[in-house]
Amino acid sequence: MDEKTFKDYIVIKAIEDSVNVIGLTRGSDTKFHHSEKLDAGEVMIAQFTEHTSAIKIRGHAMVYTPYGEIESESKKG
Repeated sequence: MDEKTFKDYIVIKAIEDSVNVIGLTRGSDTKFHHSEKLDAGEVMIAQFTEHTSAIKIRGHAMVYTPYGEIESESKKG
């Protein structure tokens, strides 16, 4: 596997139940094209592709990328 291919992936680990992972399309009109719901402890490996230009994460999760780790926050108070 070459380095460019590896950089196209991110790993999302849900810290709480009902974390939403939403894929957004490329092009002049950005639209939702895929959605997954993760429960606490579940892990998803996502890839940026010719169709996916952005990934939106809603809920408390850890996101691991080639550029570092990011923790998303819960909407719950």
